[in-house]
Amino acid sequence: MTLSFLIWTILISALISFWWQGDKVKGIALTHVYRLCKEQQLQLLDQTMVLKGVWPVRDDEGSLRIRRRYGFEFTSTGEARSQGTVELLGARLHKLHLDPHMLPDDHDKFLH
Repeated sequence: MTLSFLIWTILISALISFWWQGDKVKGIALTHVYRLCKEQQLQLLDQTMVLKGVWPVRDDEGSLRIRRRYGFEFTSTGEARSQGTVELLGARLHKLHLDPHMLPDDHDKFLH
């Protein structure tokens, strides 16, 4: 076994591990978004989230973590699309943001 083979094997293993961990974290993020949409009577559109950024940061305890930010679209009325973002530090929810949107009850009042 040569040194270059060993280096390539480690590099490829690290990339596969990073991708696999990222897929698990995306599932955790999606769970948080589903829960918030259900609580606020919103509908997640396209059932997808798009990775907006990945970078290393230090958490409150000083440990190095990977921060991932995902974007998604939702609707409160069934017509207008609104944007949202969810950020995770490692596998923990850090921030969940929804752009301003009409509340479902307000939409019903405008229709009548």
